[in-house]
Amino acid sequence: MEPVSAAVSAVLPAGGSGERLGGATPKQFCGLQGRPLVSYAVRAMERVSWISDIIVVVSPENIETMKSIIEKYGHKRVTVVKGGITRHRSIFNGLKVFAENQSSNRLLQKPEVVIIHDAVRPFVEEDILLKVVMAAKEHGAAGAIRPLVSTVIASGEDGCLDHSLERARYRASEMPQAFLFDIIYQAYQQCTDHDLDYGTECLHLALKYCKTNAKLVEGTADLWKVTYKRDLYAAESIIKDSLSQQICIITDVKEAVVQAGFLLHESLKNQVKDKEYATEEIQKLVDMLEKSNVPLLYPVVLILVHLNISENISFSIGLEELTKIKKFAREVKKKNILVYGLLIQYKDHFPLQETVNSAAALTMALIKDRNPELIGQLLVA
Repeated sequence: MEPVSAAVSAVLPAGGSGERLGGATPKQFCGLQGRPLVSYAVRAMERVSWISDIIVVVSPENIETMKSIIEKYGHKRVTVVKGGITRHRSIFNGLKVFAENQSSNRLLQKPEVVIIHDAVRPFVEEDILLKVVMAAKEHGAAGAIRPLVSTVIASGEDGCLDHSLERARYRASEMPQAFLFDIIYQAYQQCTDHDLDYGTECLHLALKYCKTNAKLVEGTADLWKVTYKRDLYAAESIIKDSLSQQICIITDVKEAVVQAGFLLHESLKNQVKDKEYATEEIQKLVDMLEKSNVPLLYPVVLILVHLNISENISFSIGLEELTKIKKFAREVKKKNILVYGLLIQYKDHFPLQETVNSAAALTMALIKDRNPELIGQLLVA
């Protein structure tokens, strides 16, 4: 990724009440795969090395909740700021931290460029962040856009159609947006109460008060905002799909087991990006995951695959070993590692490939669903 020479920070407004979502929990704190939505957005910024500071702006009653999320998930470079009663007032509070050194935790450097991104848009990638930052450096302001999905119409006072907009000429304004800090801060300083209470578009403020015409950057389809309950289900589905893109296959060195591992690799290669390790790598992998001081963003799935070449299941998997697997699974679950057992039965009268195909289907289901109730269980393919 192209290096960024400017000092860059991010402000994430997360003060919404979630009124349109329904329910008592604001949408930014709703759980997806056991993790609050806001944590995914913070992590998206945190994993970008050239973003120096991340300001999360929340309503006063949720400050302690946000701080506990930061501690629980090991977020770094994050400062929590009290929000205002509207979106613009919250963003302004976030910007003030840099301009007025209001942070009590540490001294924050005023950035050259500041990114503004909604805390309920969890799927932003570094590529689009870089594009809006570089465009903001050149033009003073920049924002992601997407084609309109529906035609926009205006109604008259009588409730009948007045006119419609030509959809091809218009775009939907999305996040992230980026600004030269001095421009957007100056714009907010000049805002009227009407702007702060009823406005929603930051790019418009830069144009209105600083005559800065923002560069519009074509965004990707995953920049959408979680607004309604159905969006939570869609977001969880996207997360599950992304979780299913990598697998580590651990096999023994015995010839029959290696053959089964190879067939399993072949069955899965069109569905996931895989890695293959020999048995001596097992403890190294587990130790690395267990000793990590940074809580894992997603639950990591470790599937211990056993190959049984006898007619009797207990011949190769004893009760004592099953008990050990169960105990081990309960212990590492605390580190967000989910351990499952999978038994592939290899008999002369039954084609190995069919059994492996069944094992592959079970593997994909375990990776995608990450059901904590099944940890330590031995599933038979």
